[in-house]
Amino acid sequence: MEVVDKAKKWLSSQKVDQETKNAIQSMIDSSDPGELTECFYKDLEFGTGGLRGIMGYGSNRMNKYTVGMATQGLANYLNKNFAGEEISVAIAHDSRNNSRFFAETTAAVFSANGIKVYLFEELRPTPELSFAIRHLGCKSGVVLTASHNPKEYNGYKAYWDDGAQIVPPHDKNVITEVSNIQSIDEVKFDANQELIAPIGKEIDDAYLDMIKSLSLSPDAIAREKDLKIVFSGIHGTGSTLVPSILKKFGFENVNQVEEQIKPDGNFPTVVYPNPEEAEALSLALKKAESIDADLVMATDPDSDRVGIAVKNDKGAFQLMNGNQTGSLLLYYLLRKWKDNGKLTGKEYVVKTIVTTDLISAIAKHYGVTLYNTLTGFKYIAEVIRDLEGKEKFIGGGEESYGYLIGDSVRDKDAIASCAMIAEMAAWAKSEGTNLYELLQQIHLQFGLYQESLKSLTKKGKSGAEEINEMMVQFRQSPPATLGGSEVITLIDYKLGEQKDLKSGKSSKIDFPSSNVLQFMTADGSKISVRPSGTEPKIKFYFSVNTKLAELQQYDQTIASLNEKTKKIMEELGL
Repeated sequence: MEVVDKAKKWLSSQKVDQETKNAIQSMIDSSDPGELTECFYKDLEFGTGGLRGIMGYGSNRMNKYTVGMATQGLANYLNKNFAGEEISVAIAHDSRNNSRFFAETTAAVFSANGIKVYLFEELRPTPELSFAIRHLGCKSGVVLTASHNPKEYNGYKAYWDDGAQIVPPHDKNVITEVSNIQSIDEVKFDANQELIAPIGKEIDDAYLDMIKSLSLSPDAIAREKDLKIVFSGIHGTGSTLVPSILKKFGFENVNQVEEQIKPDGNFPTVVYPNPEEAEALSLALKKAESIDADLVMATDPDSDRVGIAVKNDKGAFQLMNGNQTGSLLLYYLLRKWKDNGKLTGKEYVVKTIVTTDLISAIAKHYGVTLYNTLTGFKYIAEVIRDLEGKEKFIGGGEESYGYLIGDSVRDKDAIASCAMIAEMAAWAKSEGTNLYELLQQIHLQFGLYQESLKSLTKKGKSGAEEINEMMVQFRQSPPATLGGSEVITLIDYKLGEQKDLKSGKSSKIDFPSSNVLQFMTADGSKISVRPSGTEPKIKFYFSVNTKLAELQQYDQTIASLNEKTKKIMEELGL
């Protein structure tokens, strides 16, 4: 009855359109209450990253009214926090169904609340929105995207004046303001068109110029300008700027996957528009094989993640996972900074706690400080903000295919990453090698790290409860051994403590509270468990490593590490 009462409030609202009311009434009249329950059993939560959900009717769905309520709450907070100041926001959107409509709805609500809006005239990458906020001096920004989620989803990511996603104390304050909006009738939907200004090419040019300034090996590109690159934007925003930045860097042989150039929120050529999935790169790989390419790159719909493939030692294209690409990228950046005489001892890189520790070993070798953060790029951006003017950020990344070079953007940036990965490939080729062989040499020097990810999808209300119960069990009864090695340390980021399982002693850790557990074994393996913050999933991250004596043992050693990971998965019942 609570669900029905909630639905009836929507029916009685003066601002809800008739089509929505008819759909809700049909759900109420249905003999099966399942759909009504899923649509109204809770409000779509405005979390620290904004909104993310399935599009549809109701309080637990992405629609005009949930987007409007979120924007009204954010507008209220901006008007309170910056009282007496001129307030402006920037808004961008990806290629998903309804993204443009939601962007225009967001612009309307902000403008109705007296806030100046810079609205991108067409779809644009998420990192460009972050850049635009800083470039235009905005107080906040919003991008309408659900990143790499399935086509049924859309989302709303909120940013602060530094171009980063909102972090404490503003995140909780915004959440409070959004939750204070009790009724759709409180939302001001009537746009003030005088306060809405279109933006486009002028921001593109400034953004691309900034990325070009990051180049470290222009001479290598000049020698290898014909490097054969295959690129796909997977029906998203990548095709708007990646070909342009590659051309600006000097690459003259960029081949797009024709079937995936056109923006399309149904993502018709893939199961999921996620460059972490091999299937999403199948057309790109097919094209690469047909033209004998050097490098394959593909971005997700909002272009904050990039997946790549390179030729292995057998001449076949091999997909690189996010840890491998991140390790290559950070190695290249640090090596070139050293070669170019740019290291002064005040530089640093950042990664997340579930990202490979190979990056830690590389940073240590080059005498560059490494900071670890919780999962989520907003935490990397927070480190950059806190150290601004004190230390110099070179780059950072996370295992989920997101990387950042330089500090002019404060979110993961696949546009800049594509440019730098292509430059890295050109540099390697000019040195008589390739990215696969370079990764082998890194493993030979620093240790062979092998990472993998296992996600379990648990949908709906019952799925959320099941995920919660799994975390409770792992917390109360941690495994004694994993992969034949004793579990010696349990790190609980929710409780903020690290526990020595042999002595039973606990010590505090300096991280914000987050529902993450890590099991460390005596032989250096690391297993991390966390519920996803944006999808109905629980994620298991596996990292195993060993010294590599010689390259002849490379495949054999990888196979041995994979067997170890498989054994750990079985021990965890996965």
